[in-house]
Amino acid sequence: MNKPMNRRAAPGRKLNGKMLLRLIKELFSAYPVLVPLTAGCILFSAIVSSIPAIFIQKVIAVIDACTASGDWAQASREIVPKIVVLAVLYILSIVSITTYNQLMAIITQGFLCRMRRKMFDGMQNLPIRYFDTNKHGDIMSHYTNDIDTLRQLVSQSLPSLLQSSAIVLTVLFIMLWYSVPLTLVVLFGVIAMFFVTKKIGGGSAKYFVRQQKSLGKTEGFIQEMMSGQKVVKVFCHEEEAIEDFDRINGELYEDGFRAHAYANVLGPIIQNIGNILYVLCATVGGLLLLLKVPNVGISSALLGIGVLTIDIIVPFLNMTKQFTGNVNQFSQQINAIIMGMAGAERIFALMDEKPEADEGYVTLVDAVEKEDGSLEPAGKHTGIWAWQHPHGDGTVTYTKLRGDVRMTDVDFAYEEGKPVLHDISLYAEPGQKVAFVGATGAGKTTITNLINRFYDIADGKIRYDGININKIKKSDLRRSLGIVLQDVNLFTGTVLDNIRYGKLDATDEECIEAAKLANAHDFIVRLPNGYHTELSGNGANLSQGQRQLISIARAAVADPPVMILDEATSSIDTRTEALVQQGMDRLMKGRTVFVIAHRLSTVMNSDVIMVLDHGRIIERGNHEKLIAEKGTYYQLYTGAFELE
Repeated sequence: MNKPMNRRAAPGRKLNGKMLLRLIKELFSAYPVLVPLTAGCILFSAIVSSIPAIFIQKVIAVIDACTASGDWAQASREIVPKIVVLAVLYILSIVSITTYNQLMAIITQGFLCRMRRKMFDGMQNLPIRYFDTNKHGDIMSHYTNDIDTLRQLVSQSLPSLLQSSAIVLTVLFIMLWYSVPLTLVVLFGVIAMFFVTKKIGGGSAKYFVRQQKSLGKTEGFIQEMMSGQKVVKVFCHEEEAIEDFDRINGELYEDGFRAHAYANVLGPIIQNIGNILYVLCATVGGLLLLLKVPNVGISSALLGIGVLTIDIIVPFLNMTKQFTGNVNQFSQQINAIIMGMAGAERIFALMDEKPEADEGYVTLVDAVEKEDGSLEPAGKHTGIWAWQHPHGDGTVTYTKLRGDVRMTDVDFAYEEGKPVLHDISLYAEPGQKVAFVGATGAGKTTITNLINRFYDIADGKIRYDGININKIKKSDLRRSLGIVLQDVNLFTGTVLDNIRYGKLDATDEECIEAAKLANAHDFIVRLPNGYHTELSGNGANLSQGQRQLISIARAAVADPPVMILDEATSSIDTRTEALVQQGMDRLMKGRTVFVIAHRLSTVMNSDVIMVLDHGRIIERGNHEKLIAEKGTYYQLYTGAFELE
């Protein structure tokens, strides 16, 4: 395996208390009753597991007393009730553990479902810019790897941490009750464990966090290679792809190796410190017993126990093993928690992404035209749409949606200081067909992205039927626009489902009429199950032209007054283009249309053609006018130079 040549920076990572607190709040918010109930069951079972130390001490004390007195009948009378009490406590503990496990299954899966839903709901409101600047595979990693680390954190690490903490505190109190000197010996060993955990665990946590990031990077690369596999094979890029994957996979290997190397060595070291501590406690206890040193403990103050006795040392050694074992368990969970918190941090980062800003208040409504020509809202679709415009004085006005779009002195840049559009001014009157031509990168698609507010302009104005589009709610603005893109996205489902995507309440008849309008009906009825043919893999079983016709039908069923056609015929053959063009011509009839095309044959009949170059409109006019001017458009049309 090829190792990466340059390693990334490796900043330290500590447990993020605020992030952990937020996660716990999310858990309580999701299950305000079940979470405290589960925690109670965990604490009860943890406390019960510490009871045997007290039981052993009592039994040994009884045996010592009976040995001295010779009354073994008394031993039976005193020990049997203690055994019964201990048995009842263990039965209750089994019930609490069973309850806790069942509740944790409900809480964990329900919580993960809630988090996935919140991530997905929030993702639907993110601006297009987010998806343009983040790898899709890395975004997918939030729903898979990060959620899985969160599952381990919620279902295993946090309950285990709570249980270990409860046992440690309970056992610590019992040890202090019996003997402070021996407790100090144990605490001395715990301090050693703490420093070892901090040193080794810190290194492990750092690489666990990096492992999560490397995992997202690896998945992003794999997703990119899968979607571009044809390009890889066409250009014989397999070896280079393998080298790139080996480099990225090598980073994941190195981070994972180091993380687990640290984590795996921590457990044995802590365990052996515990063993040494056990021997040390036995030695110190034996010496104190032989020397008959006065015992110091909470019990000595309350019960008057004078010296250290065997009935204290024996259970104390068991408590030492239990104490160090749970400290070890505690230290082991720290890494798992930090790894889970790394996933939680990425999940919360996605959830905290700022949603697409929408300050609009003008909405789109179905309207009916009264006898005096005024409009009023209708309770059903009438074929007439209107902009509902509330005003500060409480009045509401209605403006008929006509499809009049105007841009005035518009400037725009994707990145500050790198302008893409300069001083763009244009208008499209209702029913007009406006075409944009120019070289790749001239700004054609950017203009349409601004019209539907995928991005907001830096300067200037865009008005829609006389209304500043910043005042129109984005969902209503986009509902009034139909878009047919060069790259078609078909979703898993039937052909009918994909057409209905343009209008979710459309009837089957409306979808079929839209398909006929788009020239898609003939090929659809020849499919194995007609309109009910299942599509998958982005319609991989259809040709590019057929997929494009379905996308046109999808736009047609929405019946928008304004259409944007972004190079819809650039990737299909000439014969299919004729079919697609017929479908688009029918779709464009009576609508305001913006067309982006490299093939000038598709824009010759436009009412106005805008020629763009480096973000500026350098020519405008219809086909005949631009040919007569013998400028850039004329040179493009006659083949003097190419668009690309």
